[in-house]
Amino acid sequence: MEAVIFDLDGVLVDSETVWDETRRAVVAEHGGGWTEQASRALQGMSTPEWARYLVAELGTRLTAERAAEVVVDRMARRYAAGPPVLPGAEEVVRAVGERYPVAIASSSPPVLIEAFLAATGLTGLVRVALSSEQAGAGKPEPDVYLQAADRLAVAARDCVAVEDSTNGLRSALAAGMTVVAVPNPHFPPEEAVLARAHSRLRSIRELPDVLGELG
Repeated sequence: MEAVIFDLDGVLVDSETVWDETRRAVVAEHGGGWTEQASRALQGMSTPEWARYLVAELGTRLTAERAAEVVVDRMARRYAAGPPVLPGAEEVVRAVGERYPVAIASSSPPVLIEAFLAATGLTGLVRVALSSEQAGAGKPEPDVYLQAADRLAVAARDCVAVEDSTNGLRSALAAGMTVVAVPNPHFPPEEAVLARAHSRLRSIRELPDVLGELG
């Protein structure tokens, strides 16, 4: 193991419910209708992908570009007072970063990744911070993980990925990485996918010890 790549939403930031509430509100305000499958389907999508979904699948009466602008602007305003960093997340990234190169591979847009890094003071420690919209494809496609590993100059097979959602786990597994799951309590991943992870944590605080076991 030569590097560790973190997901952001649900792993380091307790933001999945915030995303869900914000998207639901925008869809409702603009003539769309939420579906039972929407919350899980949207997890891991890049910004262009989920914006198209809000319009094409949920009937939001905006262009995809405008839907993305409205949602991301509201998320940025909610982050203005500080992103909802999960307990222990900053400390864990710092502890891991003392031993390994670390990266973030997230479906959040760059502005929200940067807000997290600035709020926690982790900008200098996190060597690569990549959004799936920059990678060209959202999760469950492996692109964002593969490109993050490439930017770290580490083979994907030598990276550990830390994930919480079904699509995130699928993405990291497809990239050929060792996958550590921290299941999201709000949107638990599918058990069949979770079972494929190499390790399962109850809390992100357990990660340093697990990395020691993985070698």
